Amino acid sequence: MTWLELLAVFGAGIAAGGINTIVGSGTLITFPALLAFGLPPVTANVSNTIGLVPGSISGVIGYRRELAGQRSRLLQLGTASLLGGITGAVLLLVLPAEAFKAIVPALIIVALILVVVQPRLAAWVKRRRENGTADVPEHGGPFLFAAVYATGVYGGYFGAAQGVLLIGLLGIFVHDDIQRLNGVKNVLALIVNAVSAVIFIVVAEVDWQAVAMIAVGSIIGGQLGAHAGRRMPPNVLRAVIVLVGSIAVVRLLTS
Repeated sequence: MTWLELLAVFGAGIAAGGINTIVGSGTLITFPALLAFGLPPVTANVSNTIGLVPGSISGVIGYRRELAGQRSRLLQLGTASLLGGITGAVLLLVLPAEAFKAIVPALIIVALILVVVQPRLAAWVKRRRENGTADVPEHGGPFLFAAVYATGVYGGYFGAAQGVLLIGLLGIFVHDDIQRLNGVKNVLALIVNAVSAVIFIVVAEVDWQAVAMIAVGSIIGGQLGAHAGRRMPPNVLRAVIVLVGSIAVVRLLTS
């Protein structure tokens, strides 16, 4: 890539790091950017996953206060994310590249729909929390474990809007403050991305220039998202994500 293209990827990394910390869907910024600069889809996805890990760490650090007292919850649900991430990463590597190109447009469309309906989902979660359900298990029970595992499989394979799925599931099945749940969401997404990244580094083709630019940018974005990103107008954020994601779908379908 040229230095201008690398600079653009760096900027996409900042945006993705901030978006992932706030809600998720940062992949819908960086993945299309890598496609636009000529990376093959699987290489772009692998490089993107590795590059976003430092940003995920940055976001978790930014939410460290909200994670206090949640060790048991993180161990239980983190195990589900770990197993799911391994499964998804292995699927990405064993399935042919043609399968990835066929599946990912559909996954992106689903992710974009989730981004659009997220306000209604959040409102429903809020109503459910206000109504209260006394017999809900403290950490969501076996159904939440299975759902987090399935989300981890999706995250290990592609992962756009993984954060939207996680925060929706946590809000439905765990009664706690939404900011504390957002901190848990960041940890679970980090686990999926990190275990996938380790597998990809060992056996997959990686564009390390892209990884470096996304990594540095996402670290900055993770801190911005944790400290100031909540002030961003949500409708503007969703509009940007939908626009970029739609470009990615068109790019994949016409390549």
